[in-house]
Amino acid sequence: MRPERDLFANFERMRREMDELFGDVFDRTGRGRVGRHRGGFSPAVDVFYEGDPPRAVVHAELAGIDPDEIGLEIEGRELVIAGHRRPAEAEGRVYQQLEIDFGPFRRVIPLGADVVADEARATYRDGVLRIELPLAAPETRTRQVPIVIEDSER
Repeated sequence: MRPERDLFANFERMRREMDELFGDVFDRTGRGRVGRHRGGFSPAVDVFYEGDPPRAVVHAELAGIDPDEIGLEIEGRELVIAGHRRPAEAEGRVYQQLEIDFGPFRRVIPLGADVVADEARATYRDGVLRIELPLAAPETRTRQVPIVIEDSER
C-alpha cells in the first residue's frame, strides 16, 4: 500500500508546483491564486431573480472585508462592486500556508434586465453581501409609427 500513497503524494506535490508556476494561465475562473499575482482578487457572486415585485438579487462572497471598504454602483444594466480586503496582521506569525486573497478588487456584474437604481438595497451578514435591485417595469406605452411615402420619380 505504501507505494500507492507515495504516488499520489508526488502527484499532489507536482500539481502544487505547476499551480505556482502556471497559475495565471491555467486558472480560468478568475479566482484563487490569480489574485496574488495581480495585486487583487475577484469575489465569487451568485445572481438570481425572485419575488413579487420582481427583483434581481446578487450575493457576493466578501468574508473578512470591512463593509466600510466596499463600494457599490449601478451603471445601466451593470452592478459594480469594488473594495479592498486588508491582509491579516502577521506580527509574530510564521505561515505554513497562505491562501486567503487580499488587496483591491472590482467586479462588474451584468444584469439581465433594467433595474430601479434608486430603490436598490444592500445588506451584509456572515461575510455575504446581498444586493436587491427592483426590476424596472417594462414600458407599456404604445407608440404609432408614421409611414412616409416617398416619391417614386426620383
